[in-house]
Amino acid sequence: MGEMTDKAKAAGNKLAGNVKEGIGKMTDNERLEAEGKAQQAKGTAQNVSGTVKGKLGNDI
Repeated sequence: MGEMTDKAKAAGNKLAGNVKEGIGKMTDNERLEAEGKAQQAKGTAQNVSGTVKGKLGNDI
């Protein structure tokens, strides 16, 4: 995957995670809230990966 692919997936995971977390808080569903936080963390990791690929090139 290239830099832009990673960053696009990161944005999607952050958005979906944020929605899940919000719904979990509103419905008092701790499991859904935790899933949302985890998905946001995954998005952050993907964003970092995309940034590294951008700096070092897509060949890593």
